[in-house]
Amino acid sequence: MATPRYRLIRDELLEDIESGRLQAGERVPSENELVGRFGVSRMTARRALQELADAGFLLRTRGLGSFVADSRPMSSMLQVRNIADEIAERGHRHSARVLSLESVTAGEELGRYFDLAPDDELYHSVLVHRENGVPIQHEDRYVNPACAPEYLVQDFADTTPNEYLTAVAPLAEADHVIEATTAMPALARALEIHPRAPCLRVTRRTFSRRAVVTFARLTYPGNRYRLGSHLDFRPPAAATETTPAESARGKT
Repeated sequence: MATPRYRLIRDELLEDIESGRLQAGERVPSENELVGRFGVSRMTARRALQELADAGFLLRTRGLGSFVADSRPMSSMLQVRNIADEIAERGHRHSARVLSLESVTAGEELGRYFDLAPDDELYHSVLVHRENGVPIQHEDRYVNPACAPEYLVQDFADTTPNEYLTAVAPLAEADHVIEATTAMPALARALEIHPRAPCLRVTRRTFSRRAVVTFARLTYPGNRYRLGSHLDFRPPAAATETTPAESARGKT
């Protein structure tokens, strides 16, 4: 069976990117240029570029063209996604190491986050997610047992907390804070970076229709990961404002 033409174009561009012939920030051939170069339809050229953009290799800007993305993986600030899916879309391998999976009492601070009493039970998990064997995320998560009663018996080396929680407590809303931080010794060891190395941290609370489901701190090595988003600006009459929580609804 012949390889579809859009895949041939995609694979050739990907080879140029991975070999360094196309550098980060460099413009790649336009749809029209690819049409002339490969003798294909504009739809075929567009699909090749879009697949590379969806996988994180290109940034597409309307009216300007497509550009090679920074080589570090990027996660959207406005979506709550399964990190294993992000890694798979880049054609890479996800793995996870479970550092802790236990029952704890909420205490004063977490009790406020979950609207629970200080002595109520929470589930607590700590994982390190890896991309092709390299640690890229430290996930420190607390979970409401009322929303995910079987949380502690899951094999999170095989599935992710995000994937499991999506199935049992679909996300209705989320709020989060993104900040710069530095790695304390235990975190540095888990992420295999130097102590005090710069990191990005997302502190996120997610809600189902009936309760707060999780409170999580997701920490990324600053030299291995990026957080970003794409904003599509429209004329004032057609523009609508979307909050991070609204963008996250229906996604986990």
